[in-house]
Parts: sequence; C-alpha cells; structure tokens
Amino acid sequence: WWWWGRIQDASGLRANRPDQLGARGAGCSLHFNPAMIPEQRNHVATIENIPAEAISASPTVLQRIRKVFTRELLLSLALGQVLSLLICGIGLTSKYLVEDFHANTPVFQSFLNYILLFLVYTTTLAVRQGEENLLAILKRRWWKYMILGLIDIEANYLVIKAYQYTTLTSVQLLDCFVIPVVLLLSWFFLLVRYKALHFIGVGVCLLGMGCMVGADVLVGRHQGTGDNKLLGDLLVLAGATLYGISNVCEEFIVKNLSRVEFLGMIGLFGSFFSGIQLAIMEHKELLKVPWDWQIGLLYIGFSACMFGLYSFMPVVIKRSSATAVNLSLLTADIYSLFCGLFLFQYKFSGLYLLSFFTIILGLIFYSSTSTYVAQDPRVYKQFRNPAGPVVEMPTTGQVEPSVTYSSLGQETEEEAHVRVS
Repeated sequence: WWWWGRIQDASGLRANRPDQLGARGAGCSLHFNPAMIPEQRNHVATIENIPAEAISASPTVLQRIRKVFTRELLLSLALGQVLSLLICGIGLTSKYLVEDFHANTPVFQSFLNYILLFLVYTTTLAVRQGEENLLAILKRRWWKYMILGLIDIEANYLVIKAYQYTTLTSVQLLDCFVIPVVLLLSWFFLLVRYKALHFIGVGVCLLGMGCMVGADVLVGRHQGTGDNKLLGDLLVLAGATLYGISNVCEEFIVKNLSRVEFLGMIGLFGSFFSGIQLAIMEHKELLKVPWDWQIGLLYIGFSACMFGLYSFMPVVIKRSSATAVNLSLLTADIYSLFCGLFLFQYKFSGLYLLSFFTIILGLIFYSSTSTYVAQDPRVYKQFRNPAGPVVEMPTTGQVEPSVTYSSLGQETEEEAHVRVS
C-alpha cells in the first residue's frame, strides 16, 4: 500500500483505493486499471503552433545597410582618407618646391622625415627597459631592419626619380602595381586568404583609378616630357614593388611586435642610409637652393605631412591591412586634382567625381567582408625571441593549421570553425 500510494502521489491520481484494489492481506492481489494512468501529451513545436510574434521577420533594407556600414568600417574608411590627404599635402609642397623654387631635392626631403622619426621614436626605444630596449632589439634583429630601411628609402627615391623620365599617366597607372604585389605577398607570407568580394573590390578601385587617368588625358593635364619612357616605367615598377614589400613587412611588425619599434628602427637606419645617399648624390643640388622663409616653410610643411603619414599609417594598417590602406591611397591623386583646380587652374571634369566615388565603392566592397588568416605553425618561426628554446612539432599525424578571422566590422553571427588542410 505504501508503494501504491507513492505511485498515486506521483501521477496525481485521486482514485478510491477500496474500489480499485483488493482486500488487505498477504493473499490479496492488485487489479490494474489502464484508465488510471493519465494521458501523456507530447507538445511538439511546429511552424503552425509557434506564435507569429516569435518568428523573426527578414531584415529590412535599413538593417542590411547598418550591418554593412558598421562603425568600424566607417572609421577605417575615414582613417584611410586622412592618409590620402597627407599624401596630397606631400605632393603639393613638392610641386611648389620643384616648379616655383627649382629645389629638386627628394633625398634631402626624405632625410628630414627620417631625422624626425629618429628623434621621436628611436629615442623612445633608447629609454625603454627590458626586451623593448633599443640595444636589445638591435642585438636580435638589426640586419632585418637594416634591409627594411634600405627598401623604404629606395622605394621613395625610385618613384620620385621616375617623374623625370616618363609621363604622369604612366606613373599613376604603374604605381597601382603595388596592390597586386601586396596581395601576393600577403597571400604567401602572411597567409591571408581572400574571398571573391575582396577581388571585386580591388577591381572596382582600379577601375576608378583608370577613370581618373582618362580624365587627365581628356582635359589635357600636363603629362611631363617623357624623354626616356621605358626607363621611367621600369623605375615606377621597381618602386611599387619595393613599396609593396615595405608595406607587408610593416603590417607583420605592427601586428606582432609594436608600432614604436617599427618607426624607431626605420628612423635609425633610414636617417643613416639617406644621409649617406644625400652626401653622395644631392650635395650639389642642395647648395643651389635659394634659401628664404618661403622655402623653409615648404620644407617644414613637407616634413610635417611625411612624418604624420609615417606615424599614422601603422595605426591604420593594424586596424585593417596593408591592402586596404593601399586601396585607400588611390584617392590621394584625386584630392591633389581638387586642390589644383584652385591653386594651379586645372580644368575640371565630371570623370574626377566619378572616379572618386568608384574608388570609395571598391573600398566598401573590400572592407565589408572579413579575410581569414591561416596560421600554419610550420611557417612561422621565432621572431620575438630567436635565442629561446625551440619547441618541436609532433611528426606523427598530419599537422593542420588553425584559422583566425580578421574583420573591420563586429560580426553579429557566430562563424563556423574552419580548418585548412
């Protein structure tokens, strides 16, 4: 009876025991009635019985736009345009120095920038303690930064030198060669993997650049003499290749080490080698400069814009990538053209506006989706501490690289874990 009472309490039965059970005693028997067990109902949630308010409606057009134009995306686009404006300032001051004051001193102008980097960032490294000290960094990887400093110096020199031999159109078109260089180097050395929308964005940006060059030809903008066009074109291609190498190395350093270390080492080796190059190649040109307060202000303006570009670019690269930054810099020529409308009486063409918005559209395409980086442990070596112990990877079984995602916007959905074989 105690056992049967527990069953009744659990099932909520309110039956009369004398009517449903036999008499008490050792020989009594239990008579089981199936009607005593309550009906078990299984509630299955189907599309018919789910309330209408519980079903999420498809996102509206405004919600889709907000999902694409996130705060991070808009901020990255704005930072890229700040870099373009700095390059515009560099171009304007250089144009005034060359055409109005006949001061053709590109190496000296770069030397001033490297000196500023040395005074600000190299001295910062010198006063630090521990592994981030200047001497500790030089002891571990001085030769890597020496090569990187030479690459950065010669990239600037080759592109500026190319203006003396080829036309402006050739420089603008061939300077875009830096974009495929950065894409290829990022793919093989940084292990960045792109999606179809990234290549579409790059193509749209290059289309906008071609539209701008076509506008220059139509309005008859000054194209230069082009005395030795083949040599000038080769110089542009070489300079663009060195730019791509420098940008990819910069992305790796600022994302894995520090921005101050990169700028401090560039300031150290850049000022050293550009000073040697200045003494060998431009000491006579420097003596011919008619020094006055106007030329002094132009040199100060150039140095300020160049120093701001070098100091600010690692911040933008760390937030996005070297490829996105180089795509953003395509609008620098358009800003120069807009300034030239008022300063140098350039002719206006509607194709300039079309090219600007085309480049911005390509940037949105490229930045609206995330890239992923396949970090293969067999590829990366110890860069931060080469003298430390080397951890051997297990040889049994196939080693699969992990995958991390890098995106400009905050992902609202969980992305599936991906493994690359």
